[in-house]
Amino acid sequence: MTAPAATPTRTSGAGPLPDEGRGPLSAAVLDALRGGRAPHHDSAEPQRADPFGEDLQLALYLLYELHYRGFAGVDDAREWDPDLLRLRRALEERFLGALRADTAGAPATAREAFAPLLVEPVDLSGSLSHYLATEGELWQLREYAALRSLYHLKEADPHAWVIPRLVGRAKAAMVAIEYDEFGAGRPERIHARLFADLMDDLGLDTAYGHYLEQAPAPVLATVNLMSLLGLHRALRGALVGHFACVEVTSSPGSRRLAKAMRRCGAGPAAEHFYAEHVEADAVHEQVVRYEVIGGLLADEPGLEADVAFGCAATLLLEDRLAAHIRSAWERGSSALRNRTGPTGPAGGTGRRAAGGTA
Repeated sequence: MTAPAATPTRTSGAGPLPDEGRGPLSAAVLDALRGGRAPHHDSAEPQRADPFGEDLQLALYLLYELHYRGFAGVDDAREWDPDLLRLRRALEERFLGALRADTAGAPATAREAFAPLLVEPVDLSGSLSHYLATEGELWQLREYAALRSLYHLKEADPHAWVIPRLVGRAKAAMVAIEYDEFGAGRPERIHARLFADLMDDLGLDTAYGHYLEQAPAPVLATVNLMSLLGLHRALRGALVGHFACVEVTSSPGSRRLAKAMRRCGAGPAAEHFYAEHVEADAVHEQVVRYEVIGGLLADEPGLEADVAFGCAATLLLEDRLAAHIRSAWERGSSALRNRTGPTGPAGGTGRRAAGGTA
């Protein structure tokens, strides 16, 4: 007897698929998601693709998003489509291999990896948050927020995948931090909600995934790293290293960004998002280093190199993103895709004008 076909399901709040791909890999994924078919691509294409390029990074982002909210019009069952998973694995191998190659000379222990991050650099000239705090204009803050929205509108979600893979002290500490990230039981305090409020102050569209079309590969790579590490139990140590790196560097960077929002008159919610992170992440930094990393390595000392790798990979991709943004702005251009001038992101229904130079 033939089993009845399952009724397609859709996730509420899912964003739209991009209009077009950025190369053969992402085009194949989009075609497969729209038509419900297996992705048609050259099986050797993933290994030939630029691991940090637009095509591979968009293809990975689309495949990973099936594990979050999915896309409007795409059956939720595609999350576990074996053909899509097979392609995703090939893309991951290319991306992960490049990350390992480019961080080969990085510290191999957690202590060595995090020691430089615990001291404020004397020279902050290369810091994007320092630039925004001292010289940034409102249109640049709007661009920065639009680009960061791909992560911050699902802030802490990728890291939650590590919780069932931890035990004892590390698990308890990780849950305590995530509890804060998710609003400590108050939906209006969820950090993703606070970022949406920030976007509203800046006149940006707060819809989940709205700025995917305008996000270049360096942005996608920072989010894809979290998903890659979160979805693979074998990379749990690297995810902890990534999470710790974010928490350790967040407080000073957030202090500078709060100053930038205040100086440019971005609005109270815009300033509050970063002010909240100054206080919260100063505490989280201590907890994640001593309890999450300390607890994990007490239980599984063999994961220390993975923790260090997670930190190194995070710094690598954040540096690439900062360089992309600064390079565009120094040319007098937008850091967003498909925009040639400093006009800021398109779209928005917030309290500030949505289009034009802010």
